[in-house]
Amino acid sequence: MKPKSSKRDAGFSLMELLVALVILALIVGLVAPQVLGYLGRARTDSAKVQIDNLKSSLSLYLVDMGRYPSSSEGLESLVKAPPGAANWRGPYVEDGELPADPWGKPYQYELTAAGARPRVFTLGADAAPGGEGENQDVG
Repeated sequence: MKPKSSKRDAGFSLMELLVALVILALIVGLVAPQVLGYLGRARTDSAKVQIDNLKSSLSLYLVDMGRYPSSSEGLESLVKAPPGAANWRGPYVEDGELPADPWGKPYQYELTAAGARPRVFTLGADAAPGGEGENQDVG
């Protein structure tokens, strides 16, 4: 013989479901910003690593060519020989292809006026100079 179940044992009350949903919403509200912050930092850290790799490639280019690429030649000279480059032994980047920054844009390249040091950088997620967090310039 089956024991008779009361109406109370039949399932969850509306109040119990609402309390559970409120608790879940609070947890998501506290955890989601932290996860998004980690994602933004990971992209910035990834850009720093890629820029370091590009600078290493530029050092190899300097050893072979005796100079850094001009601003007009840019980073493209790491994958394709510039005109009249007899000593070019590239490509100097892995897979013979320039990486895009973590936000899908090409890295920027400038050669100082004296031609002494190149600058490789990305403008961040907003593609505008300055900014903070994920929008900051890297490099």
